[in-house]
Amino acid sequence: MRRNKAKQAIALLAAAIILFSSGCSVISATSQVKKEVPRANKWGIYKLDIGTRDTTLIYSYPYEIFSSALRLSEDGKTLVFAQKTGGQTDNHTEIFSINVDDHTLKRLTNNNFFDLYPAWSPGGGSPDDGRIAFLSWREKDLDIYMMDADGDNVHKFYDSGDHDADIDWAGDNIVFTAQFAIWRISESGGQAVQITNPPDRGKWGKANLPAGDYDPRLSPDGKRVIFERLENTGDIHGGYNFFTINTDGTNETRLTSNYYAQGLASWSNSGKSLVYTIAAINGEGKYDIYMMNADGGDNHNITPDYFPPDFLCYTSVFSEDDTAIYFIGQWWEN
Repeated sequence: MRRNKAKQAIALLAAAIILFSSGCSVISATSQVKKEVPRANKWGIYKLDIGTRDTTLIYSYPYEIFSSALRLSEDGKTLVFAQKTGGQTDNHTEIFSINVDDHTLKRLTNNNFFDLYPAWSPGGGSPDDGRIAFLSWREKDLDIYMMDADGDNVHKFYDSGDHDADIDWAGDNIVFTAQFAIWRISESGGQAVQITNPPDRGKWGKANLPAGDYDPRLSPDGKRVIFERLENTGDIHGGYNFFTINTDGTNETRLTSNYYAQGLASWSNSGKSLVYTIAAINGEGKYDIYMMNADGGDNHNITPDYFPPDFLCYTSVFSEDDTAIYFIGQWWEN
């Protein structure tokens, strides 16, 4: 693996390598109706009903949808994400939004920069309401930018002097990854504060990232953060575990001790549950959706059995009423 600056920056934005799981189609015992995953293009945004296990295709696209960030506005109406358009290099990655009901798609950025990892401001959602924070490589490294919900008024919000990554926004707090630790900054700006200090931070091994903390997500009230910590760099897939911590850096709590290739957790709107992706378990490819309580209890796979082996699940977020999950899906092709 080449560990030049560009490769390290891109590596910060994803916590595992692509593998895939085994699965099969099933027939419901009650309805005898065969359930299938809707398919159009290679990539898509999907909705999974937690109760019925039905899957709906919201949006389909032939080229890469950036798999580490999918965010739903607080009003539950609009998803933001990044995808490659007009080419296959990083500089062709742009920010888009889509209405989850009528599937209206809107392009929010249009330039020759690497724009990705959008996050809604609290309360944001309609085309005339709220702001979006996102990452952009416009100068020497990735920095945090802001724009209005319609894509106007783009401006730099924060630059740590190094690569900034993995942003999230809730309450008056914005959290992000920098220098392999989790940091917090007020939405009004100012000085960022480091809130985690993982052991062996920045130490490389066989994994695609060094030891450290990644992908912070704020609880709905903006007071607590979940993140994954790469603890076993000897595993080529990365041995990760989940932790939570208060935004003031106190009360760090371990939720898992399994060292799977797992990450990209999101809170339910009630704050009681978490949903996340497991990419690999002990070297076996998965890319399944899991759910657990906010304290780490009742940790289980919610991926329907009818999802086929060549369908990979990424970044999941709860619907406004917590009855469904939106996620990014990819149909694997060799």
